[in-house]
Parts: sequence; C-alpha cells; structure tokens
Amino acid sequence: MLVETSSYEALYRDFRWQIPARFNIGTAVSNAWAAQEPDRACLQHFLPEAPALSLTYGALAARSDAFARALAATGVKPGDRVAILLPQGFETVIAHVAIYKLGAIALPLALLFGADALRFRLLDSGARAIVTNTFGLERLRSIRTDLPGLDLVISTDPVDDPAVSSFAALEAAHAGSFEAIDSGPDDPAMMIYTSGTTGPPKGALHGHRVLLGHVPGFQMYNEFLPQPGDRIWTPSDWAWAGGLLNVLLPALLLGVPVVSSPAQKFDPEMAYRIMQAMQVRNAFIPPTALRLMKTVENPRGKYRLNLRTIGSAGESLGRETWEWVRDALGVTVNEFYGQTECNMVLGSIGRLGVSRPGPIGRPVPGHEVAIIDGAGRALPPGTVGQLAVRRPDPVMFLGYWNAERATAEKFVGDWMTTGDLARMDEEGYVTFFGRNDDVITSSGYRIGPGEIEDCLAAHPAVELAAAVGKPDPLRTEIVKAYIVLRPGFSASEELAADIREWVKSRLSMHEYPREVAFIDALPLTTSGKVIRHLLRSEAAREATLAASA
Repeated sequence: MLVETSSYEALYRDFRWQIPARFNIGTAVSNAWAAQEPDRACLQHFLPEAPALSLTYGALAARSDAFARALAATGVKPGDRVAILLPQGFETVIAHVAIYKLGAIALPLALLFGADALRFRLLDSGARAIVTNTFGLERLRSIRTDLPGLDLVISTDPVDDPAVSSFAALEAAHAGSFEAIDSGPDDPAMMIYTSGTTGPPKGALHGHRVLLGHVPGFQMYNEFLPQPGDRIWTPSDWAWAGGLLNVLLPALLLGVPVVSSPAQKFDPEMAYRIMQAMQVRNAFIPPTALRLMKTVENPRGKYRLNLRTIGSAGESLGRETWEWVRDALGVTVNEFYGQTECNMVLGSIGRLGVSRPGPIGRPVPGHEVAIIDGAGRALPPGTVGQLAVRRPDPVMFLGYWNAERATAEKFVGDWMTTGDLARMDEEGYVTFFGRNDDVITSSGYRIGPGEIEDCLAAHPAVELAAAVGKPDPLRTEIVKAYIVLRPGFSASEELAADIREWVKSRLSMHEYPREVAFIDALPLTTSGKVIRHLLRSEAAREATLAASA
C-alpha cells in the first residue's frame, strides 16, 4: 500500500514491499472483506433500461465458495486451467474468485476472439474446463471436437444441452463454505495470453503475488485511492490484463466498488451515460477509447460527470489527447505502462505533479526500470534504448506456459526486456518511442509512430489513425498513414493532402505521412492496441507489387 505523501521522491524512496508468505487472491478479494463488512457493495452492474444491480462482499464470498465446491466436485484440481469466456458481470468475478480459492489457474479469454484464436489458446493451455455464455457456446461449437481435453463446459445462460452444465445449478447444488488452498505468493493463479501484436500469443503465467504487485501502480494512477465515494469503471474487457489487474482485482482488494457494464462495441455516448448514471469517480480508459470520446462535443455540458481520476494505458496517449482530457473533462489523465508479463511499472500521479503530455510517467514505487542496450547495460539519460524491468518483482510473470526458451530469451541478466523502445530523462520520466518492430527508419531518422498517430487524431476529419513504415528504395522506408474518418467526411485526394500538410506543419518534414490510405476500421487487439504488423505487411505487399510492375 502507498502511504500518502507530498512528493513523488518520498513516495518512491520510502516504499517497501510487504509480500506475505501465504496469500490467496480469492480469499483476499472476498472472504477477508466479508468477515468485516458483509453488506459492503463490491460490484455494481449498469443496465441501460433498468435499475443497476449490486453484489456485496458477503454474497461474493458465499457464491464463490459454492462455485469452488462445484468445480472440485466435478474433478477440477489445483493446477488445472479453467477458461473464463464471459463479459463483465457478477458471474465473471465469482468464477475468477472460485478458481483462485481452488488453486486452479484462471485463463481469461475475450469474447472478441474468433474460433481460431480460441482453439489456439484452449489447446496451448490444456484447459480442463470453461465457463461461458450463449455467445461463447456458439463460438465453441465449431471447434469443440478439436478440444478433447476440455472435459467441462459451464454456461451462465440457460441452455438445453446435456453436454453443458448450468452455472446456477452447480452453484445452488454446492452451497456451503469452502476452505481455500493455502497458496504461497509464487503459486500459479492466472495465465493471460499476450496480445499477439508481433507474433503468436504466449501464455504468461502469474503467481498470486501479482495482485499485490499491482497495488502501488493502481493507487498511483488513481491518486491515493481509496478516497470517500470512489467507484471505478473501465470499458476494457476483464479478460485483458488492463481490465483484470489494472481495475477489477485491485479495486476489490482495496474495498472500492467496481462498475460493470454489458458487452458491446465501444460507444463514446454510452461511456458518458455509464459514468453519469453510476456516478463513476475513477476510470481506466485506454487511449483509443479516449480518442473516440473526443467526438462528443461539450461532454461536461451534456452529461453530469463526477470524475476524480482517469488512467490510461495500452498505447502512447500523446500530447493532443492528454490536453483534450484536461480541457474537456477537467481531469489530469494519469498514464501508466506495463506488459502482460510485467504490468504497471511506470505511472503518473497528477496530484504530485507527475503527469506531463508526452512522457508515460516515472517508475512506480517498488519497481526498478531502466533503458538498456543489447548487453543489459543501463544507458545515459536521453538515449533511446530498450525499456527493461529488474527482477525479482512481484508483478513479473513466472514464465511463459510450456516455453522455457522464450522465457529465457525475455531476459538479459536480471533485466526483463520489453521489446519497447523508450528514453528516460534526467528526472526519470520515460517517453515511449515504439515497439522495436514498429519504429520507422526513413532517410536516416528513427521515427516512433505514436507521435504521428496522436497528431493525426487531432485532425478534425480523423477518428482513428495508425502509422507504419512502407519499404522505399530511396529512403529505406516512408511513413504511411491508415485513417478511419469521422462520420460526415469522405475520402479524397484533397483530404489526404490536407492531412499530410497537417502533420508536416505540426511535427517535422521527415515525420509526415507521404502516403495516406482511408480504411473502414483499424485492426485492433482485444486490449485496443493497433496490430501494426498487419498494416506493415500490407504496405510491404504494395511496395513489392509496385517494384515488380
């Protein structure tokens, strides 16, 4: 836990980890609170056309105990992987907590995954069971015969299928207390697959300590949460580390109510409706979603917002969006950084003056972060190199599932490499430069896509944008921009020329996109990151065809 202080320097200097010898995520986020305040609300579910639903810590403890008993009765054992393919909601949390209590390994999966993505993760993990709904069952139908090890399928929706068990029936049939496994901090608790932005996804296995490791960063971006009246919401899927570990589990641990909302494609008007109706005080909103929220004019005039903090991560936010949040929403957005393998290691806290447009922030208390070269040597301030985190660290993964070589290759000595290029200034502020594969080399310049994309997103016609390098015989690469237009704008060469000039006049001559392509949608991961390697492949294909013509 962070102790509130008046300076970041004191916060970082005085922090000490206190990781107990025995710790179980499931009991920490449910039964521990239920024993003190059973009627305290822990979850509140927004419904667009009906009153919100509420779940207390007492109910969460009892229902997760029952579901843990049910899983054990059906043969699920400690160490078994149990997939959760569900949207935000009470049953999602109950399933997570029950799995942790049982000592099994939670495998969160996104409902956006197609059949091939689900098949890969379920096979690779060797999942024994899955908890899903009607939508998920439809996705499973075409691949069920490919998953002989998946013994147990549980649905949270009523379904007439003898091969599918009912969540409600299992819970009702096994009511009663459950003695959680006496787990240690390094015992496996969850496995989250990487986004797959640069290659096949890998299962990052985490111990129970991962939750405790997230607390300082969570409190930092939420400015010493909990405060009276705090209530947190995110549009991010709880299957992503951002939704699960940046919001849901640490909030439950600290006694802060979590707002959930029905699964849907992100809609900025609905986001404002949710925050107004549920009186959200704290929000985690990824950069892509914040850029979409800019399309709503005068949001504070249109909606009664009560925001105290906004955190953002997953991509570089950029100056334009940072300033828009400050001016339009009246909140200083706190950026933070992490990876599935080692999350929330950099952060901002505007209350202490640590939040600037451009840099992500400074090292979160308890984490040692550096910019290193290929040999693992720390580079001097201002030098671009690879962002790295020193082990041991409570948020660091135990390893990749069944991939010892890939795990070993993630480290240079005691530094866990991220594959992200960044620079750190004299004060410790880190500016994200881009993934190593995303950096564009043009006429001898190394160009990060984030600043270009942020500049593009500020153009009045642009809703979303991505920048990649396209092979070029003269300049090595040129910058190519892929643009999704806002409603009311049409693609034209005149608009493309205006967009090119917009960037050229605001950034520099070597950073503007020499080519602009208008597309209907960007390829995004479930965490909202642009899958740039798909766009790079398309740009490379175009260059090859042009060269052979």
